[in-house]
Amino acid sequence: MAEAEQPVPPQLRVLGQFIRDMSFENIMAQKGAPSDVQPDVQVQVNLDAKKRSVENQYETAIKLNITSKAKDGDMTLFLFEIDYVGIFDIQHVPDDQIHPFLMIECPRMIFPFLRRVVSDVTRDGGFPPLNLENVDFLALYRNEVARRQAETPPKADA
Repeated sequence: MAEAEQPVPPQLRVLGQFIRDMSFENIMAQKGAPSDVQPDVQVQVNLDAKKRSVENQYETAIKLNITSKAKDGDMTLFLFEIDYVGIFDIQHVPDDQIHPFLMIECPRMIFPFLRRVVSDVTRDGGFPPLNLENVDFLALYRNEVARRQAETPPKADA
């Protein structure tokens, strides 16, 4: 009697990470606004992933759009956009699971580094360091899947 073959666990290695694009605009300094303004920060998170030309290599990008406005008024304090990319070697993940893996597990791996960049740039830009809260990438993925399913009209029976 042959033993059942044990499934091989997924393997994930971060091969590299980098800033593809970044823009920080200190509107407050440009306009000479008072420095004692209370900020209201809005963060938009977008994800993108794709297969690279090398076998088992993928890249996942986290794109943040951060807008800080004055709580009492409509004055913009700063705008921060960043496209942060991780390059991964992924093995033993079934084809039907690679997309959620790229959109959930890979961003989880690189987010702490992106968080540090955001904190440093906002501090160096003359503001208190912006410490981003953790992002629930699983919830983001589920919401995006639900949104896409809602947009796709059901196929009529022929």
